[in-house]
Amino acid sequence: MTMTTPYDEHSNIMCFSEQNRERLMEIAKERNYPEGSHLFWEGDTADKLYFLKSGRVKVTKTTDEGKELILYMYHAGDIVGQVDPFHASKHSFTAEVLEECEVAVIEQRDLELVICQHCDFSLDFMKWMSLHHRLTQTKVRDLMLYGKPGALCSTLIRLSNTYGEDLKDGGILINKKVTHTDLSNMIGATRESVNRMLSDLRKKNVLEYDNGMIIIRELEHLQEVCHCEMCPKAICRI
Repeated sequence: MTMTTPYDEHSNIMCFSEQNRERLMEIAKERNYPEGSHLFWEGDTADKLYFLKSGRVKVTKTTDEGKELILYMYHAGDIVGQVDPFHASKHSFTAEVLEECEVAVIEQRDLELVICQHCDFSLDFMKWMSLHHRLTQTKVRDLMLYGKPGALCSTLIRLSNTYGEDLKDGGILINKKVTHTDLSNMIGATRESVNRMLSDLRKKNVLEYDNGMIIIRELEHLQEVCHCEMCPKAICRI
């Protein structure tokens, strides 16, 4: 299988060199997943990685109370899966297909063989693991250190980095419809508290809505609230 799918500079497969991306695709098997299906469930054996050639996937964790927390959002050009697939570990989260996906499935045994055969591939794989860890660490920081307002502002910045389009008037359009429920699930807050925080931001002209989509008007205000550390976009993403 050759790498013919376009991907942007923020896709996590960019950790791999072009040659190693080709090596990864050579051992992959294509599958299609319809909208609403799952790549894997929490508790499944973590023995595969999934390269998204098209579509979108959300990775979630369900609390004991049944509340869903959205951990990551993946799109075409991303690798999805447990960071450590080598010790018969279990997935600690669930990957749900949001848009029909064409996926290249990479088996653990095939991946291990390529890692053993090519030192440069193993280094690139370590970079991918490190990127995933940094992404997780920054999200935990946002949720724990600066309260729900900081977590919401950080999430809006991440959405703008992932789906943002620069407008001629200086605003940033988040070109994906994100509901208040989605935002509440991303930061572990109630929908009512997210409604209040978004209302406050709109009153301050920090953001506005256009046909159900968010436009950020004052990115600097969001950065100030969440104490933004100006991480690269490969890290500061949904």
